[in-house]
Amino acid sequence: MKISKNSKCPCGSGLKYKNCCLKYHKGANPKNALCLMKSRYSAYAVGDYKYIIKTTHKISPYYEKNMQKWIESIRDFSKSDFKKLEIIDFVENENEAFVEFRAYIDDFIMQERSYFIKEDKWYYVKGVENENK
Repeated sequence: MKISKNSKCPCGSGLKYKNCCLKYHKGANPKNALCLMKSRYSAYAVGDYKYIIKTTHKISPYYEKNMQKWIESIRDFSKSDFKKLEIIDFVENENEAFVEFRAYIDDFIMQERSYFIKEDKWYYVKGVENENK
């Protein structure tokens, strides 16, 4: 999906990308894990691999030490059609949070309960996903 600054934000807020997730992609820190999760979804949709890497905690099982391999993997996934994001549940305390969501990507639905931790800012750690056709 080709996204311009004036396109609707992929996260589903209804706002233009430039007034929504773009500010996080350019360096602003999301105020909570829910904003981080939505901005990560948008980053995948627009192909912003740098943001995905920057917001993944180093303890994450998805943190790839081979940076070139990781960048290529994100770029490949970003070629998918990110159709819609639904938030199912959001639970947050001071230093950790869970966001459960459904992402409609290409011809499948990815459901995940994502785990986030807060240190200097919020980071994605891991999730458990279910794919349904």
